[in-house]
Amino acid sequence: MVCSADGHVVGSLSGGCVEEDLVEKLKDGVLAESHPQFFRYGESDEEAEQLGLPCGGHLDIVIEPLKSDDNTLRDFALLSSRLQQRKLSERVLDVRTSQRRISEIDAFAPFSYDYESRILRQVHGPSHQLFIIGASMVTQYVAELAIMLEYQVTICDPRQEMLEELDVVGVEKICAFPDDVIRERANDAQTAIVALTHDPRIDDMGLLEAFDTDAYYIGAMGSSRTSANRRERLLALDVSEDALARLHAPIGVPIGSKTPPEIAISILAEVIAERAKLAKNDELSQAEEALVAAI
Repeated sequence: MVCSADGHVVGSLSGGCVEEDLVEKLKDGVLAESHPQFFRYGESDEEAEQLGLPCGGHLDIVIEPLKSDDNTLRDFALLSSRLQQRKLSERVLDVRTSQRRISEIDAFAPFSYDYESRILRQVHGPSHQLFIIGASMVTQYVAELAIMLEYQVTICDPRQEMLEELDVVGVEKICAFPDDVIRERANDAQTAIVALTHDPRIDDMGLLEAFDTDAYYIGAMGSSRTSANRRERLLALDVSEDALARLHAPIGVPIGSKTPPEIAISILAEVIAERAKLAKNDELSQAEEALVAAI
C-alpha cells in the first residue's frame, strides 16, 4: 500500500478499518515521520475485534517514508527498468538504520521480515503473464478471466481476422506465428503458456519453442485422443520425454467442463494451482538452504 502526503491511497492492507486509522496517523505525522517504523495492529483481543481482525490475530506493518531525493528516484528507475525487462529485483530495508538497497536476482523469493534484525526483504517482479497461442471462443473467456486475476495477457495468432474478432480490454494481440514471439516475450518463470487453436500448424510451433523457456506452466487444449496424437507428433520432432512431461494436455482441471466459459475456468484453475505449487517449492528450497547454513 502506498499513501501520499494528502492521504491518497493505492493498494490496501486489510480492506477494513486499519487503512483508515493508519492514514489518519500518517497524515497527523505520528508514524514514521522521518525513519521507517514497525507497527502492530491487534496487540490485544479487544483491539483486534474493534478493527475487524480475526480473534487473537494481529497485523504487523512496516511503514517507510520516501522522499523525492536522488536515491529514491534512482531506486524507482532501476525497479522500472527491471520490470520492463520482465526481470526480478530484491529490495532490502533495514528498519533500524533506514538503509535500503536493491539488487538484481534471478529467482523469486517470498516476502520476509526478520523480527530480531528488523530486516525486510521483498522481491519485485513483473506481473504473471498468460501467453495464449491462438484466438478462439475459449481464448475470449480465458483472457477475460485472466485479466480479472491481474495477469498480463498476450494473445498471438497469425490469423489477423481471428484476432480482430476478439474484444477483450487490456490484452495485447500480436499477429504472428508464435515461436519467435514466445522466444522474445514469454521466456521467463513468471509466464504461463497455453495453446488453444486446435490447429497443429500453429499450436505445435508454439509448443516447440515453449519447451525451451522457463515458463512455469505449458498447456494445450484438446481431447485425450488429440493430446495423444500431439505427443506423437512432438516426439517425431525430437522433443524429449522430459520436455513433454511439462505439457498439461488435456489442459485444465477435470471439472466436467463443456462450454467455453467452463473450459476457461478449468484452465485458469490449473494455471493458478501450478503457480501456487511453484511458490511453495520456492519456500521449501529457502527453508532447506537456511537449514544447511545453520548446520
